[in-house]
Amino acid sequence: MRRVYMDNGATSFPKAPGVADAVKLFIEQLGTNINRGGYQTAYDAENVIIETREQLCRLFNFPKIKNVVFTPGITYSLNYVIKGWLKDGDHILVSSMEHNAMMRPIMQMVQEGVCFDRIPCDENGIMYVESIQQLIKPNTKAIMMLHASNVSGSIMPIEKIGELCKKNNIKFIVDAAQTAGVLDIDMIKMNIDVLCFTGHKGLLGPQGTGGFILTDEMAQIIQPLITGGTGSASDMEEQPDFMPDKFESGTMNIPGIFGLNAALKYILEEGTESIRKKELELTKRFIDGVSLIDNIRIVGPKDINNRTSVVSLDFVKLDNAQVSFILDNEYGISTRCGMHCAPNAHKTLGTFPQGTVRFSFSSSNTTEEVDYAISSIKNVISTMNNQI
Repeated sequence: MRRVYMDNGATSFPKAPGVADAVKLFIEQLGTNINRGGYQTAYDAENVIIETREQLCRLFNFPKIKNVVFTPGITYSLNYVIKGWLKDGDHILVSSMEHNAMMRPIMQMVQEGVCFDRIPCDENGIMYVESIQQLIKPNTKAIMMLHASNVSGSIMPIEKIGELCKKNNIKFIVDAAQTAGVLDIDMIKMNIDVLCFTGHKGLLGPQGTGGFILTDEMAQIIQPLITGGTGSASDMEEQPDFMPDKFESGTMNIPGIFGLNAALKYILEEGTESIRKKELELTKRFIDGVSLIDNIRIVGPKDINNRTSVVSLDFVKLDNAQVSFILDNEYGISTRCGMHCAPNAHKTLGTFPQGTVRFSFSSSNTTEEVDYAISSIKNVISTMNNQI
C-alpha cells in the first residue's frame, strides 16, 4: 500500500534535505559536548550552535544571538516563560483558540493567583481584534497567543496585536509552533517580546528541538525554571545571570540542533514566501476539491490568504475517528483525528466534542497526493453511507 503523509501540523515529514546527514555527522565525527571541553571538536560543535542562533535571528529579524535560548521544544519554552515570569495578581489575555501547550501551564498558574481572559474568535477561528482593548485591565501583563491555529489554520493578526501591546505598555508573547518557517515573522516590526518556536514542524528539523527568543528586558525579569550546570561560571553555585546560560542548564540536544542548522539553511535559501506559496497551492486544491463533496464541513477560513496549510474536516453524520482510521488502514493516508490538544478551539469552531479530521500539508506534498486524498475521501464516505 502506498503511504501519503498529511500530518505535518503534528510534525514535518520528510525533513529538509541535509538534516539526517547533519545529525549523523555530529554523532559519528564529533560527539562532544559544548562549553565544557577545551579541544577542537568541542569548538567545532559550539560554532554550529552559534551559527544556528544566528540563523534564527536572521529568520525572525532579531539583533542579539545571545538571546536565543534552546529548549527541547515549544512546550518547554512556553512553560519557561509562563512559570518563570507570571505571579499572584497578574492578568493576561489569550485567544480562544489556544493549544494546551499554552493553556495547561497557564491553568497551573491560575492556582498561584494568576487570572486570564480569552479574546474571542468567530466560528472560523478569526479573532475579534476590536474586543481586545476592553479586555485589558490595570494588572494585565501580557497578551500570550498563538500565531496560527493548529485546528482551523486561521492566522492571527499579530502585527496589529503587537501594536496594541506597545500602545498599552504590555508584553507580547507569541507561540509560533504552526508558523515558524512558513510565515514571515519580524520580531521588531511585530513588537514581539518573546517568540517561542519548535524545530520539528515548519522549521523542518528534528523532534526534540526548539526554543525561545526574548528581548533584554524579558531576559532580565524571567526567572529560570531549570537551573544547573552550564559549563560557565563553574566556580559558583548560583545560576549565571547572563545569556543564554541563564536558561540553558544541562546538556542540550546537540545532534538535534545540528539537524536544525541544516534545516534552517534550507529554509533561508528557499525563502518562507516560496515555501508558503507551494503549501497554499496544495491547500487551495484540497479545499476546492472537498468543498464539492456533500456532508463535509470545512473548518476554518476558506480564503487561503488568511490561513495556513492546516485543513480540518468535520464529516457530518459520520464518525470522524472512523473516517481517519479507514483513510489510514485502506488508503495509506496519515491524518490526525480528535481534539488536537486544543479543546477551547473546538468549542469556538463548533466541533466540540467530536473533533475533526485534520489534513496538514507541507511543500513536500504533491498535487497528485492531494487529488488522491480527495478521491479517497469520496470513496470512504460512499462506503460508510452504504453501511448505514
